[in-house]
Amino acid sequence: VQLQASGGGLVRAGESLTLSCVVRSGTISSITVVGWFRQAPGSQRDHVATVPRAGNPYYADSVKGRFTISTDTARNTAYLQMNSLKPEDTAVYFCAAWIGSNSYWGQGTQVTVSS
Repeated sequence: VQLQASGGGLVRAGESLTLSCVVRSGTISSITVVGWFRQAPGSQRDHVATVPRAGNPYYADSVKGRFTISTDTARNTAYLQMNSLKPEDTAVYFCAAWIGSNSYWGQGTQVTVSS
């Protein structure tokens, strides 16, 4: 499974962005859990949102009510809709997927939120 993330950019506080994660060399329907993580400079990689194939999404407290994770099986893509962005959301965002105990990571996409 290969994951390709895109959609990052530079926005102002309060604006929105949608990140995409295309699943290549596999199908999103075969993935047990798909999710998004982020890493700010000098910080560890933190969980943002994950959603199991059959279940409810789980969000970090810092993004609840602002971010929405979703999947589109027809497009083999997972999304992260980010609204009301804050400067503290600035980070490199990574998509990840699990099939059983195996994890797969895409390359990061930079999100920068100016105040």
